Amino acid sequence: MADEDLQTDKSSTGETERAAPITSRFLFVDVAAQRAKQLRRGALPRLDRALFHGPHKLERTAMEEVRSGLIAYTLPTNYEGSPRGVPKE
Repeated sequence: MADEDLQTDKSSTGETERAAPITSRFLFVDVAAQRAKQLRRGALPRLDRALFHGPHKLERTAMEEVRSGLIAYTLPTNYEGSPRGVPKE
C-alpha cells in the first residue's frame, strides 16, 4: 500500500468524513503503519492532542487516528485473497 493510498475525504461542508471501521487486525496494522510513516515524515496529526492522553508516540497516534476513523484508505485490487499477480475473475 503506497503512501498516496491514505487520504482524507472532504464533504461539501468541509468536515472530514469518517472511514468505515476496520475489522481485520492485519489491515488495521497495515493502515496504521503507513500512517505512522507519514507522521515520521512530517505529516500533521489529525487527532486533538487535548483528547489524547498518555504518550504521544507517532505509532500510538497513528493507531488512534485509524481507530477513530480519521484515516481513509483504499484496498489493492488483489486484497480479497487472490494471489499477487493473478487477476481475480
